[in-house]
Amino acid sequence: MDFLLLEWVGKPIWMWLGFLAIVFGLLAFDLGVLNKKDKEMGIGESLWLSAFYISFATLYGGAIWWAYEAGHITTEDGTHAGVTYFTGFFIEKALSIDNVFVISLIFGFFAIPRKYQYRALVWGIIAVIVLRGLMIGIGAALVQEYDWLLFIFGAFLIGTGIKMMVVQEGDTDISKNPVVRFLKRHMRVTDELHDQKFFIRQPDPKTGKMVAWATPLFLALVVINLADLVFAVDSVPAIFAITTDTFIVYTANIMAILGLRALYFALSAMVHRFHYLKYALAMVLVFIGAKIFWNQIFGKVDPIISLGVTAALIAGGVFYSLWRTRNEKAEIEKIV
Repeated sequence: MDFLLLEWVGKPIWMWLGFLAIVFGLLAFDLGVLNKKDKEMGIGESLWLSAFYISFATLYGGAIWWAYEAGHITTEDGTHAGVTYFTGFFIEKALSIDNVFVISLIFGFFAIPRKYQYRALVWGIIAVIVLRGLMIGIGAALVQEYDWLLFIFGAFLIGTGIKMMVVQEGDTDISKNPVVRFLKRHMRVTDELHDQKFFIRQPDPKTGKMVAWATPLFLALVVINLADLVFAVDSVPAIFAITTDTFIVYTANIMAILGLRALYFALSAMVHRFHYLKYALAMVLVFIGAKIFWNQIFGKVDPIISLGVTAALIAGGVFYSLWRTRNEKAEIEKIV
């Protein structure tokens, strides 16, 4: 068992295996107990399940904080493990809210009933665990080898933030997505769903032989995970700007994503009310990008300041959005 004490990407192997065991244990409990039967998840259940995931992520972050203060763990760049974990968690959670709108469009395009959506999202997390791990691992290796890449990350985040402030959002047409077109041209895809199945076997119309067919649920799953990779292009550099410790970056990412899937059903019903949050997120990206340059030129900013500014901007964006859209429900009811 000595191999468990060996280091892998800056941390003992037992820490990585322990974290993955926690994640897969939560997924198994989620799919095998809480959502064993396919059913439509209501907003109330979505909020309660999300509260559970957020509470668990907070407890995990508290354990990281305690372990750092007690001297049981260190970070690769000397930052405070607890502070950077929570900063990264808040950033990833907030940036992922935009992802909810895209996921809703994808499910709508493929006509996926709500009772099958949650199971697809949870299975999608398994792919996210692997894909995010690859992205973060490659990013960490590049940053350690070429630290000047942080300046590129900083410039990218500032540019992305400014773009979010000044460029209007366009309509997303899933039918024109090249991935969707490619899959439909190169795979047998059924016209209808088959419960929660991603693949089925049925006769080929030309040969009559029993062959494998993908269902629209599988296509939706593929497109959702590709969309997540696109959003990760923003979020991963943002967390690397907080810390270059691979373990903290990865755990904060995954913990935020786990809870987002549970919160999806509540957010999808009211995502229009968070329109002004994007401006707060834009300011967060600009702040983090600028902080990279400050850190490299003048010295590191206190992590507590970064956490405070990030949390204040995100909270301000949420409350301002809800305040500005408080009369939307009443106006819609009048029209109807």
